[in-house]
Amino acid sequence: MVQFTLPKNSRITTGKTWPKPEGATNLKTFKIYRWNEESGERPRIDTYFVDLDTCGPMILDALIKIKNEIDPTLTFRRSCREGICGSCAMMIDGINTLACTWGIDEVEGDVKIYPLPHMPVIKDLIPDLTHFYAQHASIMPWLETKTNEPQKEWRQTIEDRKKLDGLYECIMCASCSTACPSYWWNGDKYLGPAALLHAYRWIADSRDEATGERLDDLEDPFKLYRCHTIMNCAKTCPKGLNPAKAISHIKEMMVERTL
Repeated sequence: MVQFTLPKNSRITTGKTWPKPEGATNLKTFKIYRWNEESGERPRIDTYFVDLDTCGPMILDALIKIKNEIDPTLTFRRSCREGICGSCAMMIDGINTLACTWGIDEVEGDVKIYPLPHMPVIKDLIPDLTHFYAQHASIMPWLETKTNEPQKEWRQTIEDRKKLDGLYECIMCASCSTACPSYWWNGDKYLGPAALLHAYRWIADSRDEATGERLDDLEDPFKLYRCHTIMNCAKTCPKGLNPAKAISHIKEMMVERTL
């Protein structure tokens, strides 16, 4: 896994340390990033103590317990609790991952939780994904066809269907894009690993009839070619996908169409 650390000159302050639960003997310390623009205060790290004997096994279980029983002002996204929706993506112990699938016992020592890096923060652990989703929408994430619609379905061979494995499973959690240095510095113009993986998912789909248009749209110095195959995206993806491989396939197709 790729791990990240905050810069030494980070302007994050030490926040409140909440009291330990009475009578608890199996405690785990959680240090959580807190920030609310409306307060006018600098970001801070609050410290919480969770009784593991009365808590579920996952990081998300601990966050829910903290919000329900200790500090109701703590804010984070969550939904499915099954690693399907991608809502609870955050940086845990220096790793971009899903809180619902990352076990508390996988973290040695204190659990340090921050929002996904290099993204605007709305509040606490909630990043602003507006631009991220707009980039995804820009690659036309749907089946584009020109022939008449069939009466039942667009047919596809088993072999062609297998080409989509490792692509369609992406849950758009943004863990990969926010782990990519190229996306950190050029996120306004570089589409990033998640959007490009989805772009290839439709380019590789045998039923799609807009391959030329899709490649034309990606023929840009920044949209595609800012990827330098650093591989942080593949190392941090909680679904085990490889966006860098998908991006390399797009680059190969770009070369082939010029030959």
